[in-house]
Amino acid sequence: MKLDIRYANHPEDVKRYDTAALRRHFLVEQVFVTGELRLTYTHVDRVVFGGAVPTSEALALQGGKTFGTPNFLDRRELGIVNLGERGRVNVDGQVQSLENGEGMYVGMGTASVAFESDDPAQPAKFYLVSCPAHTTYPTVHITRQMANPRKLGSSESCNVRTINQYVHPAVCKSCQLALGVTVLEPGSVWNTFPPHTHERRMEVYLYFGMAPETRVFHLHGQPQETRHLVVANEQAVISPSWSIHSGVGTGPYAFVWAMAGENQTFDDMDGLAPGDLR
Repeated sequence: MKLDIRYANHPEDVKRYDTAALRRHFLVEQVFVTGELRLTYTHVDRVVFGGAVPTSEALALQGGKTFGTPNFLDRRELGIVNLGERGRVNVDGQVQSLENGEGMYVGMGTASVAFESDDPAQPAKFYLVSCPAHTTYPTVHITRQMANPRKLGSSESCNVRTINQYVHPAVCKSCQLALGVTVLEPGSVWNTFPPHTHERRMEVYLYFGMAPETRVFHLHGQPQETRHLVVANEQAVISPSWSIHSGVGTGPYAFVWAMAGENQTFDDMDGLAPGDLR
């Protein structure tokens, strides 16, 4: 298991970042590596996220000094979405098969979690997001049909999309983690516009389903001091609570969003008008 650590950044400091610094602090350029389990630990709400792409051998989450506990989930909870071919998740000896697009919630106190692919030549791609937890909730296998869909946007504003809530109070219990998959309809390019902030929750975006030449311009920074990150397929962005949340693509794409913070109220957002942005 490989771990990259990212420290928290004050918005006054971020104003001075050039493109390279912005990407170094907030963009994870390689989430999925064949045969590896790679995680990023951000000190923004102590969220851990990354990818597991098992081939001939299982890949297991590990605890230790970085997390201060013998096992990875001794004081954490975990959300999983499979973005690859069929695979298996072994949770304390109980094996669950996950098809493409299916997910899982794994509660605090789980001793072992390991990932396998049904076919090493066509591996699963498990996207993982974890945050601190204070109590234990049951492990849940989340099928596409179980996800709670919310359709938002309009064709006039080019942002018709379905927000599929996976780890969410409407689907399963969790301490503070919320996670889902947003899919845009053909012809829509904005994932959220007008943008918003939510001072009470950070967010991580993983963009996927993109052609090699497609890019997403992910808007970042405070409303009066915006920045952007140019994001390719299967790259992730750390978005602190003080940053706006929005992006626009040059072609079709989808994204996994995950949040952790004060509450799980999805609509607890501070909306912004286009004229508020600078």
